[in-house]
Amino acid sequence: MPPRFVLVLSENWTMTSPRDLRALVRIAQDAEAAGIDGVMLSEHVVLGASAGARGRPANPRDYAAPGNQDPATPWPDSIVLMAAIAAATSTLRLVGAAIIAPLRHPLLLAHQLATLDLLSDGRLVVQPTVSWHREEYDALGVPFERRGELLDEHLSAWRELWLHTPAGFEGRHYRFHDVYLEPKPFRPHGPRLWFGGSSVGPWIIRRLVAYGHGFHPFGQPTAEEMRPLAEAMGNAGRDFAELEVVGGIRGRFPAAGGVADLDEAAEAIPAQLEAGYTTICFKPSQFTDDPAEVGRLCRRLVGSFS
Repeated sequence: MPPRFVLVLSENWTMTSPRDLRALVRIAQDAEAAGIDGVMLSEHVVLGASAGARGRPANPRDYAAPGNQDPATPWPDSIVLMAAIAAATSTLRLVGAAIIAPLRHPLLLAHQLATLDLLSDGRLVVQPTVSWHREEYDALGVPFERRGELLDEHLSAWRELWLHTPAGFEGRHYRFHDVYLEPKPFRPHGPRLWFGGSSVGPWIIRRLVAYGHGFHPFGQPTAEEMRPLAEAMGNAGRDFAELEVVGGIRGRFPAAGGVADLDEAAEAIPAQLEAGYTTICFKPSQFTDDPAEVGRLCRRLVGSFS
């Protein structure tokens, strides 16, 4: 079975003017026409000076990671941008990876996500995360040390809000009673939820078992490393095969700089499919400096596995 391909739309080229943002919507349309399954956007609300404390990537086309980012990197609001893409497409999935849930109140975020899921006829995928940047939390007045607890309460509150009217929730950090959140999302339980991280730790297993539809790790854990997750799913009466397992390709940049070779990067895909990965992410700006070429790259990639 061919993989699903998800185009990483964050951090691509420049995104500083209205014209640039509209270009991202056109790229999403080109990707849909080429047979791409979804587009992925990450986010930050703000960055502080320490965002690049670990040094910038040797090639600016590489992926952003914790501590390697220019604080002035444009990060358009992913929910707003996904809404624009939803209105301009019909089949493309909208993958919000990652949505930094603790930076908002769960009532507000549940309302936004439900509306976007409904607007897109159920094409929304959300990867809730706590992220990594303390200065971002400090700027918004949210306790960084409590971010895991805050995310867990978001997940519980969302379930109540999307399933019930009126809804109530009583947590350590958030509480509300007899509220009517409308409209409801496209599906009763809300958008599909992915979870990811740098390891298959207890917290990710717990959230995947309770809420997850997809596993999007930072890196590619082996089958042995994923065994505890599979066992936990089984113990909870869920089949690990239900999970969408997300891998990806990464370009190898020439020593002199410039773009990577897509065909070379795609050579890693068959082994991932054999290992059980079902969805492959790729960042087109690693392979071309011309946004107008994205559709052609997408067709080449999809055609190689159709």
